[in-house]
Amino acid sequence: MVQRGFSLLFLAPFLIFGVLFPSEGMGVEMTPGRINARSAVLVEVSTGTTLFEQNADEVIEPASFTKVMTLYLVFEALRQGVIHLDDPVYISETAWRTGGSKMFVAVGTRVPLEDLIKGITVVSGNDACVAVAEHIAGSVDAFVEAMNRKAIELKLTKSHFLTPDGLPLPGQVTTARDMAALAVAYLQHFPESLRYHAMEEFTYNNISQQNRNGLLFKDPSVDGLKTGFVSAAGFHLVATSTREAMRLLAVVMGAATPRIREREAAKLLTFGFRSYALVQPLPANQPITRVKVWKGVEDVLDLYPTETASLLISHAQKKSLRWEVHSPEEVTAPIGSQQSIGEVVFYVDNEPRMTVPLSSRDAVGRAGWIKRTWQTGLQIQRANWRWLAGFGGGIVLIVMLRVFIPNRRSSLKRSRYS
Repeated sequence: MVQRGFSLLFLAPFLIFGVLFPSEGMGVEMTPGRINARSAVLVEVSTGTTLFEQNADEVIEPASFTKVMTLYLVFEALRQGVIHLDDPVYISETAWRTGGSKMFVAVGTRVPLEDLIKGITVVSGNDACVAVAEHIAGSVDAFVEAMNRKAIELKLTKSHFLTPDGLPLPGQVTTARDMAALAVAYLQHFPESLRYHAMEEFTYNNISQQNRNGLLFKDPSVDGLKTGFVSAAGFHLVATSTREAMRLLAVVMGAATPRIREREAAKLLTFGFRSYALVQPLPANQPITRVKVWKGVEDVLDLYPTETASLLISHAQKKSLRWEVHSPEEVTAPIGSQQSIGEVVFYVDNEPRMTVPLSSRDAVGRAGWIKRTWQTGLQIQRANWRWLAGFGGGIVLIVMLRVFIPNRRSSLKRSRYS
């Protein structure tokens, strides 16, 4: 017993050290653990990279997640100029009678479109969804057809929509993976929508309602996106948050209570931010390298990346990130603007992860005759004279052989018959 106690006492400092300073070679798998819901997905928005998934392809009723597609079509129509935020939208009896969550619009009135957007994003108003559907497409059926066309366009392979509001109907289904893809596309194309999703409260017709997304009140980095509930499926939440220039999106579907869906979404977001980083190693709006220009009005040319280099890597991989610039030492004018000249290759753990082309920003025209002639002479001087001498000697030898051999044959003939 004494010997065993002594051994544990002797090993204790090493065990503590191993916990506090784990070896990088231990290969501990990064995971948030089991999510207490039917399905879940975590995605980095700018790259669309999936960081975690659990039963991501389980078919489930979307409930008010359907409104993300409705809002996608609303903001798309705004972008195209088909509708405008100050449009007075007529409230039909169909919209007014729609059940479930409401913003309480009055039948026969006209409501500014922007108020209806707030009614959808903040209080999940089903009446507002029907009103905007009729305003954009003329009827709910036509709008639903547009929803499903967009689903095909966005490659939501397991989603089918039957209403603009998400009220349950047999055959209206989606998956956590499809919802993540839809929400990512929505945020990438319409980031301006977040100013509505981030509102904590909306008042209309003297009725104030809080945002259904409880994480807005618990985490200041959360600024969206949508909740959902239907008794057959449970409680859903799409939550998005930005920290240190990285935006994550967590999808939780089929939780038992609103509190659980918020807790599990927060768990996913915390895991993502603790485990990953979005790195942009190149300085913005600065040249990466420069090359010498021959026979141009300018003698040097700066090369810039054609796109922002954003790499999603684990925190443990930060030290292994490096990049190489592959470009010619010199080019010859004329050079066009935005002409591709070289590339930057990024490596993580010595494996190529991303390649970004380099290009000129400004055109470089040809120099005058005097400068071109002078630089042509300089280029000739830089040539390999041994190679030129060998080449020239070879030509001389060929000429001599062609002259000598016929002459030699002629001499032999004359000596033979003399």
